[in-house]
Amino acid sequence: MKRFFKPIEKECSAKKPALSPSKKDGETTETSSEENSKKDPLKFVTWNANSLLLRVKNNWPEFSNFITTFDPDVIALQEVRMPAAGSKDAPKNHQELKDDTKASREEKLILMRALSSPPFKNYQIWWSLADSNSVFHFLLSALKYEPDGRVILAEFETFYLLNTYAPNNGWKEEENSFQRRRKWDKRIQEFVLQCSGKPLIWCGDLNVSHEEIDVSHPEFFAAAKLNGYVPPNKEDWGQPGFTIAERKRFGAILKEGRLIDAYRFLHKEKDMDCGFSWSGNPIGKYRGKRMRIDYFIVSEELKDRIIACEMQGHGIELEGFYGSDHCPVSLELSEASSDSEKKEKKNLDV
Repeated sequence: MKRFFKPIEKECSAKKPALSPSKKDGETTETSSEENSKKDPLKFVTWNANSLLLRVKNNWPEFSNFITTFDPDVIALQEVRMPAAGSKDAPKNHQELKDDTKASREEKLILMRALSSPPFKNYQIWWSLADSNSVFHFLLSALKYEPDGRVILAEFETFYLLNTYAPNNGWKEEENSFQRRRKWDKRIQEFVLQCSGKPLIWCGDLNVSHEEIDVSHPEFFAAAKLNGYVPPNKEDWGQPGFTIAERKRFGAILKEGRLIDAYRFLHKEKDMDCGFSWSGNPIGKYRGKRMRIDYFIVSEELKDRIIACEMQGHGIELEGFYGSDHCPVSLELSEASSDSEKKEKKNLDV
């Protein structure tokens, strides 16, 4: 998150991790007067990087150019695949990268050099790491920690910002497959219903395509199987992320939480070129098979502030995916209305 934003801190907040990269003595971060006047972030990017280290090694100039051009206030990345600090069989520090071996120190150095260079040096960095697979967020205030490193929650003056990496549903009725995803969806639903007082912006890889319009080939995904296995419950049939059961639970979360899918709010029709955030392997039966599983979900109170929400990649050749199988998704909001403007609008509506 851009350094000039100030979140709301609470005594119950998790201990702040060290910020890295940090400013050197005497160094100042240049911000425009327009940026300094912002109360809360207005421009956001979410991206499942599918290994941040590989993206740094192979695709960083292109991704850096995108960030420079779009200039988001918040960048949220998932699937970093960097382990948390801590030796084997010892408690892990989920807010620091592992660096107790030669290999891990070299990997950390490569990563931090990239994040210390423009445009990323203008951001504060917050980690939410698991023992091996991890989620990485440019967020300012980590309020809660989820054991798998899948969640960061930040509170600002006018909204909460929740970034999640939802577990894949898998293919079978097993503890680490269907059962895990059901538990995850239940926890998310409980959180959404308990989240009150401020609107919510929920972003990340949510690993579900809500409607048929959200996949390129609905019949293909609905009939997908792994090694011929057919789950006993028909609602669990099909591609993970496109089963009836997952889609129903996601729909219930949106309805009961009074939440809006920002992209679909603006884009009512199917877009076979730019309407998906995940694409299958360009070689094999999944070539050209695409899904929209990365989102910005916002509370209904924020829908009138949505300026734009876009998939930043397109085509079956994965242009704008920067080496990942997911493309970045962006959201732009307008400034929050003042109390007097809200009152004036209410009077006009009456």
